Amino acid sequence: MKVADILRVKGSTLYTVQADEPLAKAASIMAEKDIGSLVVMEHGDLVGMLTFREVIICTVSNGGVIGNTLVRKAMDDAPLTCTSETELDEVRRMMLERHARYMPVMNQKMLMGVISFYDVAKAVVDSQNFENKMLKAYIRDWPAEEEARD
Repeated sequence: MKVADILRVKGSTLYTVQADEPLAKAASIMAEKDIGSLVVMEHGDLVGMLTFREVIICTVSNGGVIGNTLVRKAMDDAPLTCTSETELDEVRRMMLERHARYMPVMNQKMLMGVISFYDVAKAVVDSQNFENKMLKAYIRDWPAEEEARD
């Protein structure tokens, strides 16, 4: 299974923010849209990833106040990325290694979407459930001993 399979099911809605926007505005967008991350873009290029983890870390380091902090100060400026052709097993490995919950999907310099650890886990469980159904159907249709001898 590839990342493209997840994006096909998930859809193409993307939420982005500029690096020089106030962090408070980005946090408000995340809360309003009920999303855990924003892709940070600048001049049409991916320059970072902002998740609630970065927002919380920045807020705590500022004494519990977001204040006038810009997204640029809080964002992860070296986010993991993958392509739509990346295999799901590789994505899982990368996300687990870096404790990443969100990963932008890039084809060349084009942002295709963002996948979350939840998206990956759901795809794996759905795939396993489908495989289990197929195996159970196969076993249920197994020929009886007498039919097998004929």
